[in-house]
Amino acid sequence: MLVACDIGNTNIVLALFDGERFVDSWRVHTDTRKTSDEYFVVFNALFREGGVKAEMIDSAIISSVVPNMTRSVEKNMQRLFHINPLIVTHSVETGLVKESIPSELGTDILSNLAYAHHERKDGAVMVVDFGTALTLSAVNSRGEVLGCSIAPGLITAVNALFGSTAQLPQVELKLPTTAMGRNSMQSIRAGIMLGYAGLVDSLIKKTEEEIGEKLFVIATGGLSQTISALIPRLDIIDPHHTLKGLALISSLNR
Repeated sequence: MLVACDIGNTNIVLALFDGERFVDSWRVHTDTRKTSDEYFVVFNALFREGGVKAEMIDSAIISSVVPNMTRSVEKNMQRLFHINPLIVTHSVETGLVKESIPSELGTDILSNLAYAHHERKDGAVMVVDFGTALTLSAVNSRGEVLGCSIAPGLITAVNALFGSTAQLPQVELKLPTTAMGRNSMQSIRAGIMLGYAGLVDSLIKKTEEEIGEKLFVIATGGLSQTISALIPRLDIIDPHHTLKGLALISSLNR
């Protein structure tokens, strides 16, 4: 079995795969102040509670956008399962055209595009990832990376709003009932949810105009299921898309 680890700015997501089949996942807060030993205690407890034993795991893969966390997680995978995990870089095999991969493209986005192209080789595909940052990335039918758009994620935008405005309350992001709110909570939900839905819709349309082709659009990330009702152009909602991309990359590099 495979352990896939996606180290993000907000969370570390660990997932278990049996071949290509997604089995389970766990989410841990990313904290660069924690030592490797502290993370070992957390990971060990999660895997033990999930019934995962060392002898069940024969491979591991790590994608990280937090460089100073990578070595800590790598050491713990070695310590827990006695294997050397594959660290995703631009030099690993992804099924994409390597020359087309921008040098600054995050490995989470690389994983998204690898799995998107693997699943749909008949046309251009866009992946919209609702994470700490909102990213929209695209790949064509030849496996060439077309590029990426980045904006603050929904939660990031809300937190920035609270951080600079003393009188606004904390708000749980839910679908708004109207475009114009009658109180602070309704107004923030309308502005963030409808505003971001419009942003995503606009970037999809603009990208299609530029490439002269209709995109198949996949949404992933924490809030993808919540906001999807506001964005009809989303064809598939897959919260585990990035992790499936890691499982694919692992299989391509064995």
